[in-house]
Amino acid sequence: MNHFLDIHKTDPAALRSMIDHAGAMKSARADRPKGAPDDEQPLAGRMVALIFEKPSTRTRVSFDVGVRQMGGQTMVLSGADMQLGHGETIADTARVMSRYVDLIMIRTFDESVLSEMAEYADVPVINGLTDRTHPCQIMADVMTYEEHRGPIAGKHVVWTGDGNNVCASFLHAAGKFGFDLTFTGPPQLDPEEEFVGLARQQGSRVTIERDPAKAVAGADLVVADTWVSMHDAQSARERRHNMLRAYQVNAALMAQAKPDALFMHCLPAHRGEEVTSEVMDGPQSVIFDEAENRLHAQKAVMRWCLGL
Repeated sequence: MNHFLDIHKTDPAALRSMIDHAGAMKSARADRPKGAPDDEQPLAGRMVALIFEKPSTRTRVSFDVGVRQMGGQTMVLSGADMQLGHGETIADTARVMSRYVDLIMIRTFDESVLSEMAEYADVPVINGLTDRTHPCQIMADVMTYEEHRGPIAGKHVVWTGDGNNVCASFLHAAGKFGFDLTFTGPPQLDPEEEFVGLARQQGSRVTIERDPAKAVAGADLVVADTWVSMHDAQSARERRHNMLRAYQVNAALMAQAKPDALFMHCLPAHRGEEVTSEVMDGPQSVIFDEAENRLHAQKAVMRWCLGL
């Protein structure tokens, strides 16, 4: 049984197969209505549970649409619907859900909830996001880069801002896909040392550079994310803005990267904060291709999980 819990826990050949399969499925849908089913219906007769303890736009819509395009059905559940870990243990919930559905995607806070769900489920479990990692997003990001610029292996990726869960999964991907990563941000928000070490152990060059202009010099890809969480208090938001203001991605910063460098952001973005509208809407931005590719990458992940 193939769980998709984190990129660093997945074989590189499987990751490459998923990226290639995602591209093939996207190409097969070219010029077709968005609501039209895929020619292949590998999920016909299958039920997928989509569990959301955290609010979501792209994850919810892309998984739901992806399942439907492949002929399956979805059951969308919120944490409030299920009382995960409150009225019933995660383990018991996993055992029960396994009797009803063929696949579980969960978007949650604590990584332990994901781990326990996978440990006790008798069906594959997909990490739709935890506070620590976001692997589905990075699968879409790698796919998007390679659509525009070819293989990501050997490229220089720069993450600017907060070393958060998306940054963590980029570090996991660096080791698996063979690219280098520079983090630029304040020391209080550095990525986890464990994840930096994992990437370095697999041969990727990981650099911490406090000066954003130096960090971005020669970059093939510049990536940013929101500075604040929807759950942060106003006082925390103000502190983060003060810490991160120097790391805003604007036209001057992008000018330090390679002329053909791309800009990515997993969205939602706070325009004028972590990135300017000039960059988001500019010729180097691929943020909406990136958002679309969540659909295609996750379809490939689901098929891999189910051996389809």
